[in-house]
Amino acid sequence: MNKRTEWNNVLRFGAVVLGSIVSLVGIYISFLLKFGGNIPSRNFYAFEESFGWIIIGYIVIHLLFGTYIFYNKNLTDLLYNTVLGQLMLSVYMMALTYAGNWLSFPRSVILLNFFVGVLLLFVLNASVFWLYQRTKGTKKVMVVGENEPALEAVRNFQSMKNRRHEVTHVVLANYYYNIRSLSDEVDIVYLTGHIEEPERLRIYKYLMSHHKKLFLSTNFENLMMVNPNIMNFEDESIIEVSSFGIPDEEAFVKRFIDIVVSLILIIITAPIMLITAIAIRMDSPGPALYKQERITFGNEPFNILKFRSMSQTAEAESGPVLASSNDSRVTRVGKFIRSTRIDELPQLFNVLKGDMSLVGPRPERPFFVEQFQEENPYYRLRHHVRAGITGYAQVYGKYTTNFNNKLNFDLLYIKNYSLAFDFKLLFQTVKILFDKVSARGLDDAPNRGNDWNNYKDDIQIYE
Repeated sequence: MNKRTEWNNVLRFGAVVLGSIVSLVGIYISFLLKFGGNIPSRNFYAFEESFGWIIIGYIVIHLLFGTYIFYNKNLTDLLYNTVLGQLMLSVYMMALTYAGNWLSFPRSVILLNFFVGVLLLFVLNASVFWLYQRTKGTKKVMVVGENEPALEAVRNFQSMKNRRHEVTHVVLANYYYNIRSLSDEVDIVYLTGHIEEPERLRIYKYLMSHHKKLFLSTNFENLMMVNPNIMNFEDESIIEVSSFGIPDEEAFVKRFIDIVVSLILIIITAPIMLITAIAIRMDSPGPALYKQERITFGNEPFNILKFRSMSQTAEAESGPVLASSNDSRVTRVGKFIRSTRIDELPQLFNVLKGDMSLVGPRPERPFFVEQFQEENPYYRLRHHVRAGITGYAQVYGKYTTNFNNKLNFDLLYIKNYSLAFDFKLLFQTVKILFDKVSARGLDDAPNRGNDWNNYKDDIQIYE
């Protein structure tokens, strides 16, 4: 980990600790509001006994939610994270006071604190965000690569929620020469697509020697070098490239957690699943559940379980097709359960059975797997782990993200796998349950332009 990353982590941890202190202040104010300024010692004792655990809970919740990662956020995101964080903290506090037998900690104080805390913490988080924006500023980016990958990179930068990174230069040819001529005008050079190795190495050498920040796209040759193992043989250092898979001992722990958590979630969500099944049967003819063949670990087929959100004969004539927005095949109840992800709940039984994991690449139908594998030979690597209900691509991508970019997310997940990463993705999944962007169909993708003529007024393009 470089010094810049370490410093950013220190600042992020400092912000979340400061937030935990402000959260305690909010709880204290809630006690004052509840008891009119005269807090009984019996009730305040429960708060004093539990505040250390509350600090820990706040820090863990907001680190997992990524509240203090600001590079692609706006104030609306901050408000959303603050509200969701307070909701999770309130649930945690209720469980904590029950487990600690601090029953004199009033539930009404926890309710008051939800509103008081949201107000105080949003002011704090917005202030930290403003400071971040002022100190970091806007970074000028030069995109370097072939036409299509470069155009896609520009689209992605321009669709970010804030303008933290602004593409000012694009180099489509004579890469090394243009980088040498123009690098002083930008803060970051982003290489995308295929660049011949001799020229790429010259670019690396030049940028490193001039202390210029370098971004690389997640093509396969770059993904290969993620999370390497460094070994020393006598006086020689060797880099061992890690495989696309999860070590057996970690896979065992992952499977154990899948079983325990899926059982708990099945019990908790059983009433929701029952009501959903009844609503589907009343809304349209056909079964409440449907099975569909998908591919999982080891390229093995299995039948995924989902609540039916389309008419029973949805693909009888069209065959397998990807869903789009305002899809006429989707029923009234189906629209609701798809937007809230309730249709995915029966997959908990797939997890319990062992077909799936809670976290992993989303499983695809054999028809599309064959198609994607023909277009990208590395696609089969995502089947080195169990398919998941949620995953890296679902949390950080969008429904409209193309399969190659989703594959990059999946391969990064496998390369960077850890139990902590799984828990972080599970927490992040709670956030996207209410994110309409991630639920969009294919034809919902914003029209961002399909040639360079749309960008020539804002970006200097060198061919």
